Amino acid sequence: MSSHPVAETVASLIPGAKAELTELVAFKSVADFDQFPRSESEGAANWVADALRAEGFQDVALLDTPDGTQSVYGFLPGPEGAKTVLLYAHYDVQPPLDEAGWVTPPFELTERDGRWYGRGTADCKGGLVMHLLALRALKANGGVPVGVKVIAEGSEEQGTGGLERYAEEHPELLDADAIVIGDSGNFRVGVPTVTTALRGMTLVRVRVDTLEGNLHSGQFGGAAPDALGALIRVLDSLRAEDGSTTVDGLTSASRWDGLQYDETQFRKDAKVLDGVELIGSGTVADRIWARPSVTVLGIDCPPVVGATPSVQAGARALVSLRVPPGVDAAEATKLLQAHLEAHTPWGARVSTEQTGQGQAFSADTTSPAYAAMAEAMSVAYDGAEMQYAGQGGSIPLCNTLASLYPQAEILLIGLSEPEAQIHAVNESVSPGELERLAVAEALFLRNYAAG
Repeated sequence: MSSHPVAETVASLIPGAKAELTELVAFKSVADFDQFPRSESEGAANWVADALRAEGFQDVALLDTPDGTQSVYGFLPGPEGAKTVLLYAHYDVQPPLDEAGWVTPPFELTERDGRWYGRGTADCKGGLVMHLLALRALKANGGVPVGVKVIAEGSEEQGTGGLERYAEEHPELLDADAIVIGDSGNFRVGVPTVTTALRGMTLVRVRVDTLEGNLHSGQFGGAAPDALGALIRVLDSLRAEDGSTTVDGLTSASRWDGLQYDETQFRKDAKVLDGVELIGSGTVADRIWARPSVTVLGIDCPPVVGATPSVQAGARALVSLRVPPGVDAAEATKLLQAHLEAHTPWGARVSTEQTGQGQAFSADTTSPAYAAMAEAMSVAYDGAEMQYAGQGGSIPLCNTLASLYPQAEILLIGLSEPEAQIHAVNESVSPGELERLAVAEALFLRNYAAG
């Protein structure tokens, strides 16, 4: 790869890219404004807008989306009659979680053991830098041969759908011949991968009430219905004995036919403790890419420290359900809500509220764009063959774009390989992956223009 002019250019740009990513990571751009200042997200959005203007983008704008956040848009015109490619990333990030668990501060990019650490380095501020590197490399080697639209979302991690709604209201804005979603990742470092399937998701808040108020557990416990106990029962009903997800009416026997995930390697990637079993049945790929999975994200109940001997009158939980391609997320939501209500014991009062949703996605891998990307990745990765993999996470915008622009070819690539530990403490990015994927994206744009 090093002898290719585009690769040589990208390699020379990496020090500057590190400095830019350091600036971008410093913004605490979590789109939960109850926890993090709105000004941090606005600062990140302005950084992206300034970067696009510096690259010659036109019509750069901060789009006020219906969920109260901003997406950044810009257009770089191509040669007369050229195709148009949309490049996507998001500048919002997950909260840092337990800051004490970070070896170095989460919002300070720090180099350690050959990787760059910090929240958003891989997911997905690094994706924005990847796009910029690819375009700069092309400019230095004959020019950008396609028209380029860039959209940087401000609330992807919240699942609140602001950009989806905005795109539906302004369908001409993001129209393109091909779309590169820079929010996925290689199967592992050094294995060039496109993600061809994404699970969808739904978020449901469930509340259980049993009493007008908390009661003394000595005086009333044993007969008074415990709302927290009822909630535990209903949450337990969402899993079979082996840990498989069991939502009444939702199928959980689908198979993944593509790239397989070795169980021993998965245990290592997931950092499963010795002696602890994996949950579910079928192959690992079946479980994480082709089947539904439920996760209890949080429970509102008294903390252990300071707890009193009381029978709880009310309790609530936030439940996530990932749904595979072929399953409608709206229908899955109804099934989940019906299950929670049907399995609540003791006649306890139960209410459910949907707080987020995204549809699953499945790509058309027979399109010319995939051939162009396969050739580009082979060069960037020294002859390695491009692999097709699924991803258990959701990018709700993919389905919105697929429905708005059915002719568009959608590819998912990115920096979130297993070592990146996105959404966890000590998130990091491999600068080598950033370099190779920027080369691949640049060569893809050149190949696609010529195709």
